[in-house]
Amino acid sequence: MSDLDRETLRLDFLKAAGLSDALRAPLPGDASTRRYERLTTPAGSTLMLMDQAPSAESQPCDPSWSPEQRHAKGWNAVARLSAGRIEAFAAVATHLRRVGLSAPEIVAIDAPLGLAVIEDFGDDLFAHAILAGQDERPLYRAAIEALARLHGDPVPDVLSGPAGDWPLLAYDETALQGGADLFVEWMPRLVPSLNLGAKAVADWQAAWAPIVRTGAEGASVIAHRDYHAENLIWLADRDGPARVGMIDFQDAVRAHPSWDLHSLLQDARRDVPPEVEAMALDHYFALRPKVDRAAFMAQYAALAALNQARILGIFARLIARDGKPRYREFMPRMWAHLESNLKAPGMEAVADWFARHVPAEARK
Repeated sequence: MSDLDRETLRLDFLKAAGLSDALRAPLPGDASTRRYERLTTPAGSTLMLMDQAPSAESQPCDPSWSPEQRHAKGWNAVARLSAGRIEAFAAVATHLRRVGLSAPEIVAIDAPLGLAVIEDFGDDLFAHAILAGQDERPLYRAAIEALARLHGDPVPDVLSGPAGDWPLLAYDETALQGGADLFVEWMPRLVPSLNLGAKAVADWQAAWAPIVRTGAEGASVIAHRDYHAENLIWLADRDGPARVGMIDFQDAVRAHPSWDLHSLLQDARRDVPPEVEAMALDHYFALRPKVDRAAFMAQYAALAALNQARILGIFARLIARDGKPRYREFMPRMWAHLESNLKAPGMEAVADWFARHVPAEARK
Protein backbone atom coordinates (compact mmCIF):
# COMPACT_ATOMS: atom_id res chain seq x y z
CA MET A 1 0.00 0.00 0.00
CA SER A 2 1.32 3.44 -0.91
CA ASP A 3 1.81 6.21 1.64
CA LEU A 4 -1.01 8.11 -0.04
CA ASP A 5 -3.40 5.17 0.29
CA ARG A 6 -2.45 4.73 3.93
CA GLU A 7 -3.06 8.42 4.56
CA THR A 8 -6.52 8.10 2.99
CA LEU A 9 -7.30 5.30 5.44
CA ARG A 10 -6.13 7.43 8.34
CA LEU A 11 -8.28 10.36 7.23
CA ASP A 12 -11.36 8.15 6.86
CA PHE A 13 -10.73 6.56 10.27
CA LEU A 14 -10.36 9.92 11.99
CA LYS A 15 -13.52 11.18 10.32
CA ALA A 16 -15.47 8.13 11.55
CA ALA A 17 -14.10 8.77 15.05
CA GLY A 18 -15.30 12.39 14.94
CA LEU A 19 -11.75 13.71 14.83
CA SER A 20 -11.44 15.05 11.30
CA ASP A 21 -10.90 18.57 12.67
CA ALA A 22 -8.04 17.56 14.98
CA LEU A 23 -4.60 18.98 14.35
CA ARG A 24 -2.06 16.22 13.69
CA ALA A 25 1.57 16.25 14.81
CA PRO A 26 3.74 13.17 14.04
CA LEU A 27 5.97 11.90 16.84
CA PRO A 28 9.55 10.75 16.22
CA GLY A 29 9.83 7.12 15.15
CA ASP A 30 11.57 4.28 16.97
CA ALA A 31 12.93 0.88 15.99
CA SER A 32 9.49 -0.50 15.11
CA THR A 33 7.11 -0.28 12.15
CA ARG A 34 4.63 1.61 14.30
CA ARG A 35 4.01 5.36 14.06
CA TYR A 36 2.20 7.82 16.33
CA GLU A 37 0.62 11.24 15.91
CA ARG A 38 -0.60 13.58 18.61
CA LEU A 39 -4.10 14.83 17.87
CA THR A 40 -5.23 18.18 19.24
CA THR A 41 -8.97 18.78 19.10
CA PRO A 42 -10.56 22.21 18.52
CA ALA A 43 -11.39 22.20 22.26
CA GLY A 44 -7.68 21.85 23.09
CA SER A 45 -7.66 18.28 24.42
CA THR A 46 -5.15 15.79 23.04
CA LEU A 47 -5.23 12.15 21.97
CA MET A 48 -2.83 9.82 20.19
CA LEU A 49 -3.27 8.18 16.79
CA MET A 50 -1.55 4.80 16.78
CA ASP A 51 -0.81 3.40 13.32
CA GLN A 52 0.44 -0.18 12.97
CA ALA A 53 -0.33 -1.45 9.50
CA PRO A 54 -0.78 -5.26 9.71
CA SER A 55 0.92 -5.62 6.32
CA ALA A 56 4.13 -4.14 7.75
CA GLU A 57 4.74 -7.26 9.84
CA SER A 58 4.60 -11.01 9.31
CA GLN A 59 1.88 -13.08 10.96
CA PRO A 60 1.58 -13.28 14.73
CA CYS A 61 2.13 -16.66 16.34
CA ASP A 62 -0.79 -19.07 16.26
CA PRO A 63 -1.01 -20.90 19.62
CA SER A 64 -1.39 -24.21 17.79
CA TRP A 65 1.87 -23.97 15.83
CA SER A 66 4.77 -26.28 16.63
CA PRO A 67 8.30 -24.90 17.05
CA GLU A 68 9.07 -26.08 13.50
CA GLN A 69 6.03 -24.27 12.11
CA ARG A 70 6.97 -21.14 14.00
CA HIS A 71 10.47 -21.10 12.55
CA ALA A 72 9.01 -21.59 9.08
CA LYS A 73 6.65 -18.63 9.58
CA GLY A 74 9.38 -16.20 10.56
CA TRP A 75 10.63 -13.99 13.38
CA ASN A 76 7.30 -12.83 14.79
CA ALA A 77 6.08 -16.40 15.12
CA VAL A 78 9.35 -17.45 16.79
CA ALA A 79 9.85 -14.73 19.37
CA ARG A 80 7.81 -11.57 19.01
CA LEU A 81 4.56 -13.57 19.03
CA SER A 82 1.99 -10.75 18.81
CA ALA A 83 3.62 -9.11 15.75
CA GLY A 84 2.75 -5.76 17.33
CA ARG A 85 -0.93 -6.05 16.43
CA ILE A 86 -3.32 -3.27 17.46
CA GLU A 87 -5.81 -5.78 18.88
CA ALA A 88 -3.06 -7.14 21.16
CA PHE A 89 -2.39 -3.62 22.44
CA ALA A 90 -6.10 -3.08 23.10
CA ALA A 91 -6.51 -6.37 24.97
CA VAL A 92 -3.42 -5.84 27.14
CA ALA A 93 -4.46 -2.26 27.88
CA THR A 94 -7.87 -3.46 29.04
CA HIS A 95 -6.29 -5.99 31.38
CA LEU A 96 -3.83 -3.49 32.84
CA ARG A 97 -6.62 -1.03 33.60
CA ARG A 98 -8.71 -3.82 35.10
CA VAL A 99 -6.02 -4.52 37.71
CA GLY A 100 -5.70 -0.86 38.62
CA LEU A 101 -2.73 0.14 36.46
CA SER A 102 -2.49 2.96 33.95
CA ALA A 103 -2.69 2.01 30.29
CA PRO A 104 -4.17 4.33 27.66
CA GLU A 105 -7.91 4.16 27.20
CA ILE A 106 -8.91 3.01 23.71
CA VAL A 107 -11.09 5.77 22.24
CA ALA A 108 -11.57 4.29 18.76
CA ILE A 109 -10.11 1.26 16.99
CA ASP A 110 -10.13 -0.47 13.62
CA ALA A 111 -8.04 -3.59 14.08
CA PRO A 112 -8.13 -4.83 10.43
CA LEU A 113 -6.67 -1.48 9.38
CA GLY A 114 -4.24 -1.32 12.29
CA LEU A 115 -5.46 2.06 13.53
CA ALA A 116 -6.47 3.25 16.99
CA VAL A 117 -7.06 6.50 18.83
CA ILE A 118 -5.87 6.23 22.41
CA GLU A 119 -5.55 8.35 25.52
CA ASP A 120 -2.58 10.73 25.54
CA PHE A 121 -0.44 10.38 28.67
CA GLY A 122 1.73 13.35 27.70
CA ASP A 123 5.50 13.58 27.35
CA ASP A 124 6.72 13.11 30.93
CA LEU A 125 8.64 9.92 30.19
CA PHE A 126 10.68 8.66 33.12
CA ALA A 127 13.84 9.19 31.08
CA HIS A 128 12.93 12.80 30.29
CA ALA A 129 11.81 13.59 33.84
CA ILE A 130 15.09 12.26 35.27
CA LEU A 131 17.15 14.24 32.75
CA ALA A 132 15.20 17.34 33.81
CA GLY A 133 16.32 16.80 37.41
CA GLN A 134 13.51 14.78 38.97
CA ASP A 135 14.63 12.34 41.68
CA GLU A 136 14.62 8.92 40.00
CA ARG A 137 14.07 6.90 43.18
CA PRO A 138 10.32 7.62 43.58
CA LEU A 139 9.81 6.85 39.89
CA TYR A 140 11.56 3.50 40.12
CA ARG A 141 9.77 2.65 43.37
CA ALA A 142 6.43 3.33 41.67
CA ALA A 143 7.47 1.23 38.65
CA ILE A 144 8.27 -1.64 41.01
CA GLU A 145 4.89 -1.23 42.74
CA ALA A 146 3.19 -1.48 39.36
CA LEU A 147 5.06 -4.71 38.59
CA ALA A 148 4.24 -6.16 42.01
CA ARG A 149 0.56 -5.39 41.40
CA LEU A 150 0.73 -7.03 37.99
CA HIS A 151 2.64 -10.06 39.26
CA GLY A 152 0.15 -10.63 42.06
CA ASP A 153 -2.78 -10.94 39.67
CA PRO A 154 -3.91 -14.25 38.12
CA VAL A 155 -2.75 -14.66 34.53
CA PRO A 156 -5.52 -15.46 32.04
CA ASP A 157 -4.86 -17.51 28.92
CA VAL A 158 -6.89 -15.07 26.84
CA LEU A 159 -7.17 -11.31 27.21
CA SER A 160 -10.30 -9.49 26.07
CA GLY A 161 -10.41 -5.98 24.66
CA PRO A 162 -12.46 -3.70 22.41
CA ALA A 163 -11.04 -5.39 19.28
CA GLY A 164 -11.80 -8.91 20.55
CA ASP A 165 -9.96 -11.65 22.38
CA TRP A 166 -6.21 -12.08 22.19
CA PRO A 167 -4.22 -15.15 23.36
CA LEU A 168 -1.57 -14.44 25.96
CA LEU A 169 1.24 -16.65 24.72
CA ALA A 170 4.14 -17.84 26.83
CA TYR A 171 7.71 -16.63 26.41
CA ASP A 172 8.67 -20.26 25.96
CA GLU A 173 11.85 -22.11 25.01
CA THR A 174 11.39 -21.40 21.30
CA ALA A 175 10.98 -17.67 21.93
CA LEU A 176 13.78 -17.39 24.47
CA GLN A 177 16.31 -19.31 22.38
CA GLY A 178 15.18 -17.52 19.23
CA GLY A 179 15.86 -14.21 20.92
CA ALA A 180 19.30 -15.27 22.11
CA ASP A 181 20.16 -16.56 18.64
CA LEU A 182 19.90 -13.05 17.22
CA PHE A 183 23.37 -12.52 18.67
CA VAL A 184 25.06 -15.29 16.69
CA GLU A 185 23.06 -14.42 13.57
CA TRP A 186 23.71 -10.67 13.46
CA MET A 187 26.80 -9.82 15.47
CA PRO A 188 29.17 -11.36 12.86
CA ARG A 189 27.53 -9.13 10.23
CA LEU A 190 28.39 -6.09 12.31
CA VAL A 191 31.81 -7.41 13.42
CA PRO A 192 33.14 -9.46 10.46
CA SER A 193 36.14 -10.67 12.48
CA LEU A 194 33.80 -12.91 14.51
CA ASN A 195 33.88 -16.37 12.97
CA LEU A 196 30.88 -18.26 14.34
CA GLY A 197 30.54 -21.50 12.43
CA ALA A 198 28.06 -24.33 12.96
CA LYS A 199 29.98 -25.76 15.91
CA ALA A 200 30.13 -22.40 17.67
CA VAL A 201 26.38 -21.90 17.17
CA ALA A 202 25.63 -25.41 18.47
CA ASP A 203 27.79 -24.73 21.53
CA TRP A 204 26.00 -21.39 22.01
CA GLN A 205 22.61 -23.07 22.09
CA ALA A 206 23.84 -25.81 24.43
CA ALA A 207 25.26 -23.24 26.86
CA TRP A 208 21.97 -21.36 27.01
CA ALA A 209 19.75 -24.48 27.16
CA PRO A 210 19.39 -24.75 30.96
CA ILE A 211 18.71 -21.02 31.27
CA VAL A 212 16.14 -21.15 28.50
CA ARG A 213 14.46 -24.10 30.19
CA THR A 214 14.35 -22.33 33.56
CA GLY A 215 12.94 -19.18 31.98
CA ALA A 216 10.21 -21.10 30.20
CA GLU A 217 9.28 -23.13 33.27
CA GLY A 218 9.04 -19.93 35.32
CA ALA A 219 6.71 -18.12 32.90
CA SER A 220 4.04 -17.22 35.46
CA VAL A 221 3.19 -13.50 35.13
CA ILE A 222 2.23 -11.02 32.44
CA ALA A 223 5.38 -9.31 31.20
CA HIS A 224 5.24 -5.97 29.42
CA ARG A 225 8.35 -7.11 27.49
CA ASP A 226 9.71 -3.58 26.96
CA TYR A 227 9.50 -2.11 30.46
CA HIS A 228 12.02 0.72 30.72
CA ALA A 229 12.36 4.45 31.32
CA GLU A 230 11.40 5.44 27.76
CA ASN A 231 8.15 3.44 27.84
CA LEU A 232 6.95 4.63 31.25
CA ILE A 233 5.27 8.02 31.75
CA TRP A 234 4.98 9.75 35.11
CA LEU A 235 1.34 10.59 35.89
CA ALA A 236 1.78 12.75 38.98
CA ASP A 237 -1.95 13.39 39.41
CA ARG A 238 -2.67 9.67 39.98
CA ASP A 239 -2.05 7.55 43.05
CA GLY A 240 0.13 4.55 43.88
CA PRO A 241 1.09 2.21 41.02
CA ALA A 242 -1.32 4.08 38.72
CA ARG A 243 1.21 6.93 38.61
CA VAL A 244 3.14 4.78 36.12
CA GLY A 245 1.67 5.26 32.66
CA MET A 246 2.53 2.25 30.50
CA ILE A 247 2.85 2.34 26.71
CA ASP A 248 4.20 0.02 23.97
CA PHE A 249 3.10 -3.19 25.67
CA GLN A 250 1.60 -4.84 22.57
CA ASP A 251 4.24 -7.60 22.74
CA ALA A 252 3.20 -8.66 26.25
CA VAL A 253 3.53 -12.37 27.06
CA ARG A 254 3.38 -14.73 29.99
CA ALA A 255 6.99 -14.77 31.22
CA HIS A 256 9.30 -15.20 34.16
CA PRO A 257 8.69 -12.38 36.70
CA SER A 258 12.32 -11.24 36.48
CA TRP A 259 11.90 -10.21 32.85
CA ASP A 260 10.43 -6.74 33.32
CA LEU A 261 12.60 -6.16 36.38
CA HIS A 262 15.90 -6.52 34.56
CA SER A 263 14.53 -4.63 31.54
CA LEU A 264 13.84 -1.73 33.90
CA LEU A 265 16.91 -1.91 36.11
CA GLN A 266 19.54 -2.92 33.54
CA ASP A 267 18.28 -0.50 30.90
CA ALA A 268 19.85 -0.39 27.45
CA ARG A 269 19.27 3.34 27.08
CA ARG A 270 20.29 4.87 30.40
CA ASP A 271 22.52 4.08 33.35
CA VAL A 272 20.55 3.05 36.43
CA PRO A 273 22.82 3.59 39.46
CA PRO A 274 23.61 0.33 41.31
CA GLU A 275 22.10 1.73 44.50
CA VAL A 276 18.82 2.43 42.66
CA GLU A 277 18.77 -1.12 41.27
CA ALA A 278 19.39 -2.47 44.78
CA MET A 279 16.70 -0.24 46.29
CA ALA A 280 14.20 -1.28 43.62
CA LEU A 281 14.88 -4.99 44.11
CA ASP A 282 14.58 -4.64 47.90
CA HIS A 283 11.22 -2.92 47.38
CA TYR A 284 10.03 -5.68 45.04
CA PHE A 285 10.84 -8.45 47.51
CA ALA A 286 9.26 -6.47 50.36
CA LEU A 287 6.06 -6.30 48.31
CA ARG A 288 6.26 -10.02 47.41
CA PRO A 289 7.54 -11.64 50.63
CA LYS A 290 6.70 -15.20 49.56
CA VAL A 291 9.23 -15.09 46.71
CA ASP A 292 12.49 -17.00 47.32
CA ARG A 293 14.93 -14.14 46.81
CA ALA A 294 18.09 -16.21 46.35
CA ALA A 295 16.55 -18.47 43.71
CA PHE A 296 14.89 -15.51 42.01
CA MET A 297 18.13 -13.52 41.78
CA ALA A 298 20.00 -16.43 40.19
CA GLN A 299 17.33 -16.50 37.49
CA TYR A 300 17.35 -12.70 37.29
CA ALA A 301 21.05 -12.64 36.36
CA ALA A 302 20.75 -15.51 33.88
CA LEU A 303 17.70 -14.17 32.06
CA ALA A 304 19.10 -10.63 32.11
CA ALA A 305 22.21 -11.97 30.36
CA LEU A 306 20.05 -13.73 27.76
CA ASN A 307 18.05 -10.57 27.20
CA GLN A 308 21.23 -8.53 26.82
CA ALA A 309 22.58 -10.96 24.21
CA ARG A 310 19.21 -10.67 22.44
CA ILE A 311 19.31 -6.86 22.52
CA LEU A 312 22.90 -6.79 21.25
CA GLY A 313 21.72 -8.93 18.34
CA ILE A 314 18.82 -6.54 17.70
CA PHE A 315 21.13 -3.54 17.79
CA ALA A 316 23.53 -5.28 15.40
CA ARG A 317 20.63 -5.95 13.03
CA LEU A 318 19.40 -2.35 13.24
CA ILE A 319 22.88 -1.07 12.40
CA ALA A 320 23.99 -3.64 9.80
CA ARG A 321 20.70 -4.27 8.01
CA ASP A 322 18.58 -1.20 8.64
CA GLY A 323 21.22 1.52 8.52
CA LYS A 324 20.49 2.94 11.99
CA PRO A 325 23.94 3.66 13.44
CA ARG A 326 22.60 5.52 16.48
CA TYR A 327 21.99 2.16 18.18
CA ARG A 328 25.75 1.64 18.39
CA GLU A 329 25.89 4.15 21.25
CA PHE A 330 23.82 1.79 23.42
CA MET A 331 26.00 -1.26 22.87
CA PRO A 332 28.78 -0.55 25.41
CA ARG A 333 26.16 -0.31 28.16
CA MET A 334 24.66 -3.66 27.13
CA TRP A 335 28.09 -5.27 26.99
CA ALA A 336 28.82 -4.00 30.51
CA HIS A 337 25.56 -5.45 31.83
CA LEU A 338 26.16 -8.75 30.05
CA GLU A 339 29.72 -9.12 31.31
CA SER A 340 28.59 -8.42 34.87
CA ASN A 341 25.84 -11.05 34.67
CA LEU A 342 28.21 -13.61 33.16
CA LYS A 343 30.07 -13.59 36.50
CA ALA A 344 27.02 -14.89 38.37
CA PRO A 345 26.95 -18.50 39.61
CA GLY A 346 25.50 -20.83 36.98
CA MET A 347 26.72 -18.73 34.05
CA GLU A 348 30.03 -20.53 33.61
CA ALA A 349 29.14 -22.28 30.33
CA VAL A 350 27.93 -19.10 28.67
CA ALA A 351 30.88 -17.10 30.01
CA ASP A 352 33.26 -19.73 28.62
CA TRP A 353 31.58 -19.49 25.20
CA PHE A 354 32.11 -15.74 25.12
CA ALA A 355 35.71 -16.13 26.26
CA ARG A 356 36.38 -18.53 23.38
CA HIS A 357 34.49 -16.76 20.61
CA VAL A 358 34.18 -13.01 21.32
CA PRO A 359 37.46 -11.24 22.07
CA ALA A 360 37.51 -8.15 24.27
CA GLU A 361 38.00 -5.80 21.32
CA ALA A 362 34.69 -7.01 19.83
CA ARG A 363 32.76 -6.24 23.02
CA LYS A 364 32.06 -2.57 22.42
